[in-house]
Amino acid sequence: MSLIPIGELARRTGLSVSAIRFYEARGLVEPIRTAGNQRRYLRSDIRRLSFAMIAQQLGLSLSEITAELATLPQGRAPTQADWEAISTHIRSRLDARIRMLENTRDLLDGCIGCGCLSLDRCKLYNPEDRANQAGPGPRFLLGNRASDFG
Repeated sequence: MSLIPIGELARRTGLSVSAIRFYEARGLVEPIRTAGNQRRYLRSDIRRLSFAMIAQQLGLSLSEITAELATLPQGRAPTQADWEAISTHIRSRLDARIRMLENTRDLLDGCIGCGCLSLDRCKLYNPEDRANQAGPGPRFLLGNRASDFG
């Protein structure tokens, strides 16, 4: 088993030592302690942390990343089949985010500087706060339109 110190893991991933400790505290990686209580990491932790960084850029939450990494084997580098399983799990979440981003882009294209000055045609107009019926947050950006709420 090939182990690397935290500084080497930081150099290989581009993460700071404190960021690695943050991920460690959340269970994304688990160091092995030496007799002198120093952290040593598996080389496969380079891939685990790299995945975490990429997944965050894709918009996955830390809890989603942790759940996906929990499906990977400890003590060996993940195989292509392991990564394909994760890809299958997160694909629908990524597709939903893509739809939301496209919807946001389309709303902005129709809103910013449109000059319509017409509340009858405005995609963001929310008379009498009807969007409140669907709960808190940015309802229109989640795929709903004002007309969806009565």
